[in-house]
Amino acid sequence: MSDRSNPLASERGKSVSDPPDRVGARQAPAVVPGPAVARVPRRLDPREELDVLIRARYAIIYVVSWEEDRVERHLRAIAQRRKKNLFVWTVTQGISKSGADPQRAKAGAGSTADPLAALDAVIQHVEPAIYLFKDFHRFSCDDRCNIAVIRRLRDLAFHLRDTYKTLVIVAPSLRISPDLAKDVTVLEFGLPDTADFSRLLDRIIEDVKDNPKVKIDLGAEDRERLLHAARGLTLKEAENVFAKTLVLDGRLDSDDISVIFSEKQQIIKKSGLLEYYAAQEDFSHVAGLENLKQWLVKRQIAFTERAARFGLPSPRGVMLLGVQGCGKSLCAKAASSLWNLPLLRFDIGQMFSSLVGSSEENVRRTIQTAESVAPVILWIDEIDKALAGTSSSGSSDGGTAARVFGTLLTWLSEKTSEVFVICTANDISHLPPELLRKGRLDEIFFVDLPDERERREILRIHLQKRQRDSAQFDLDELVRLSEGFSGAEIEEAIIAALFDAFSQQQDLSTKLIHVALRETVPLSKTMSEQMTVLRNWAAGRARPASVVPQRRVDETSRKIEF
Repeated sequence: MSDRSNPLASERGKSVSDPPDRVGARQAPAVVPGPAVARVPRRLDPREELDVLIRARYAIIYVVSWEEDRVERHLRAIAQRRKKNLFVWTVTQGISKSGADPQRAKAGAGSTADPLAALDAVIQHVEPAIYLFKDFHRFSCDDRCNIAVIRRLRDLAFHLRDTYKTLVIVAPSLRISPDLAKDVTVLEFGLPDTADFSRLLDRIIEDVKDNPKVKIDLGAEDRERLLHAARGLTLKEAENVFAKTLVLDGRLDSDDISVIFSEKQQIIKKSGLLEYYAAQEDFSHVAGLENLKQWLVKRQIAFTERAARFGLPSPRGVMLLGVQGCGKSLCAKAASSLWNLPLLRFDIGQMFSSLVGSSEENVRRTIQTAESVAPVILWIDEIDKALAGTSSSGSSDGGTAARVFGTLLTWLSEKTSEVFVICTANDISHLPPELLRKGRLDEIFFVDLPDERERREILRIHLQKRQRDSAQFDLDELVRLSEGFSGAEIEEAIIAALFDAFSQQQDLSTKLIHVALRETVPLSKTMSEQMTVLRNWAAGRARPASVVPQRRVDETSRKIEF
């Protein structure tokens, strides 16, 4: 049994990639000296990396994943290729062979349900094997009741290094004692990719193709959109939501994307940190802002596989800066409808907690939640107010705001997930310059007060929303009276006129809207100085969201002497 107890010593010429039953030295080929060439290591898929770690005989591997069944299937395939057995441990059933009947496995588990006994059984077992311990993270974190288990894990790591045995721990979160930092290798297994969902969809279609009550209507583009929308779900969640669409209407087509979004909405609700917005607005409800609309339309297909093959990176985000009530938040909601992506509202103010370290942890959890349901739009509303205290954070809150902002900045720079960030802000004096540089966000748009053409469109949109024909109103007069008004102020004037009309038992008229506009003092007058500063800052620093009318060449300005 000496070759089993120390396989590395007995097989000196053997590659770590060879299966353990092939014994014998291998003569290395002659090496011809040549010029040194720098090799760039290929980035491994998590499944490939797990295979490599097992072949390289890493003793203890900690896999972070919600999908323990998917990890087990992959380990079973590795074990078959390496001619090893795969054993599974749970605290309820102890150690049993993978695929064994649960009741029979429970009956034969003996005392291995105890964590210490299970680790002892791994040490005593001689044959090459892979051991998958599910939810063992509760016994490996730093706690007094886990002292013996942590010590035994360190003993096991020393024992396994000279054997063909590997211990794999799978858990949804990373909880590990610092004492095990040098003995355990952590691997993020990640969520399924489009190819995984494609295989799942093929299997579901194959299962229901002979059912006359089910209709499959998926073209190539519709199928890609459906698979793309499913990204961020686990395979089990995707299987459930595909089955749900079939039960709801007996068909599977591109319209079922909304059902997939409802499944993602459940994930967001469980997190308790983000607010999910259903796509109820579109750009037909947004007047003007042609530059911003065109910019978003061009990036509508940027999250598709075709764009990736073309070499396009995923867009990172955009800053919408401007006057209050001019449609910044409305654009965020309309972008969700245009791109057919979920919209999540991130309120940074809710992240702050009185417990030390809780605020930073809340931000990290929020980012992880957004990435887990990507592709998605993350809307950070009024970010200027949330980050207003970062400059004096060291003296006011012990640096909490600065650390939260630092976490957010680092993520914006380094993120690789398909999370498109839309930030809205009203006051540039509270925005740190680090946030505005290129690389964190793709573009900065300035949203100004609407001009005559845009005010006319705003009046038409809000009258139409209230089932009124805009042709029955004197829009020229209302446009003139609403000069200096924001879109939100125009809407509120129409609502106020509706209240007056209802109380006077008459229909809405131009005169009633005229009165409501006259009685309203727009923000452009009460905060004219701040708006002047904002416009001066945006000139040359931000891209105008609306098309700025150009003066004709033959027009000249009048020269007047005073």
